[in-house]
Order: sequence, then C-alpha cells, then structure tokens
Amino acid sequence: MTSADPTPPKTTTATGADLRRGPLRVGDKVQLTDPKGRLHTITLTPGGTFHTHKGYFRHEELIGKPEGWVVTNTAGIEYLALRPLLSDYVLSMPRGAAVVYPKDAGQIVQMADIFPGARVVEAGVGSGALTMSLLRAVGDAGELRSIERREDFAAIARGNVETFFGGEHPAWRLSVGDLADVLPTVAEPGTIDRVVLDMLAPWENIDVVARALVPGGVLVAYVATATQLSRTAEDLRADGRFAEPTAWESMVRGWHLEGLAVRPQHRMIGHTGFLVTARRLADGVVPPERKRRPAKGAYPGPDAEWTEEDLGERPVSDKKVRRVRREVGQDGAHEA
Repeated sequence: MTSADPTPPKTTTATGADLRRGPLRVGDKVQLTDPKGRLHTITLTPGGTFHTHKGYFRHEELIGKPEGWVVTNTAGIEYLALRPLLSDYVLSMPRGAAVVYPKDAGQIVQMADIFPGARVVEAGVGSGALTMSLLRAVGDAGELRSIERREDFAAIARGNVETFFGGEHPAWRLSVGDLADVLPTVAEPGTIDRVVLDMLAPWENIDVVARALVPGGVLVAYVATATQLSRTAEDLRADGRFAEPTAWESMVRGWHLEGLAVRPQHRMIGHTGFLVTARRLADGVVPPERKRRPAKGAYPGPDAEWTEEDLGERPVSDKKVRRVRREVGQDGAHEA
C-alpha cells in the first residue's frame, strides 16, 4: 500500500536560512557549553529558565542577543550560547530509527556529487538526518523525493526536518510506501539525477532505480554489514546497467588539544556503515568486461539465502516510536 503526497511543493521561503541568522529568537534551539565542555540544548521560550544543580538563568537573558553570547547563571557559571550546527542537531534530535551519522552524510553529499538544483530520490528516511543534508545540498531550486515504508518513521522525520528548517522546505516531498511502488508514480523514467538508498535490501530495487536515473546518474547505497555490501555490489554488476561499483567506509578520530599535550582522543567514531556507489550507463551499453578474477569460494552457491538476521536488522519497538512521535509533535495529528 502506498500513499504518495498529492500536493505540489510549497512555495514558502521557510528554508531555515534566515532562521539561522541574526539574534537569538523565541523558539530557537540553543546549544550551551559549560566551562568543562559539556553540552546542553534548550529551546528558548518566554518565561523559560535553564536549571542545573548549580544555579539557573532565565531565557530572556539570551533572547535578542547575538550568537556567541556568554550568559552567567545565579551561581556565577558561564555558558557559551550558539545555535547548534546541523551535525549537532541530528545527533541530539528525537529519533525512531538510527540516524545516518554526519561523517557518512557528508560522504554521501560529496561522493554522489549532489548539487544545487539536483533531482534526488531518497528511500529509507528513518528519522530525517540524511534528509536535512540532502535538502541543504539541492537547495530551494532542487527537488528531493523522500520515500519511507513506515508511516510512523515518516512522521518523526517530518517533525525533525520541519523543526530544523522552521517550516516546510520548498524542495521536499515525502511519500509513504515501498520504493518500487512509489517511485514510478513520482518520477518519469530517466529524470532523476541521484538516488540514495538507506534500507535493508537495496538490491531489491536496482531495476526501478535504473529506470529512474539519467545516464551518468549516481546510485548510493548505505548498508550496515559486509553481507549487505557484497549482495548489493554483485547485483549491481549482474544488472548490467551500471558501471563498476565502488565501496568504502570512513572513520573519524578526534584529537586532544591542550598546549603541548596534543594526542589522539581515546574514543573515535568507527564503523557506522558502508557506502557503495555506481554510475548509470547509457541505455544499450554493455559495461566493459572485468579483467580481474575473484578468488575461489568468493561467491555463494545458487541456493544461498539472505535472511534478515544475516543482514543485521535491528527492530525498533512500537513503544519507542510512539514516544518519539509525541516528542516531535507528529502523534497522528496529520498523515505524512
């Protein structure tokens, strides 16, 4: 069952650009940093206060002040106040499904060459983290068609995206349903520049993606396990409409900076997922034959099965999803 959004893109100018400039306003999310580097995120409200076990201050002391302001609480503790960056927001926002980490979102935007004005399809919206990076990249003149199978996840994503941008983004359309059913109804064949898949079995949608992509278009799949990575790459090769796929992962290690005590931090953001990309060939073109030979045993037998457990799927409880929907104000008031 699918439920494509029948309404045209909004012409509102609430894309978040103006909301992230100028003085701090009522309704702004503000990130507070204390002297020990600990972070606190608050939403400015009239009459609001920020309390800890060591004093408090009133929100009015920040409303109307420029970003980068320092506010002092009743115990003399100073807090640096800044609007959170997108990378800060996606790691602290309410979530149902796991989010795409900023390091992976940045890789997707860069390596898929997602440009202003691009026509992009995203399938597997989750909590909306990657959606916000894609909207930033395509801009107001672009088009992002997001497709999510679960209505409750779509509602959470809508709440997070609209909270960040301060309203509906003019380039965004969100549909609920299966990619194979929805994509042909929202995009003519050969009209999509980029497709980003964040789903359990992306290989099941290679055909519908190939039909939607322009020649030279890019498919990016974000997968969690080596099993998914292997299956996706092999099915792309077998399809015959894509150039040789490329795969990688990224890991980020911070550094401690204190005078001459400069050293790697003890913790790092290690494996979060694999990325695999492939370019769409022109219709009727046969990809060049691969010269290298795979090792013996590299391929499973024809009867091998790929179960959800093999692919590392983690279920999200209905109780958690209901709680997160309430947090983002999408508890069934309107459908995605």
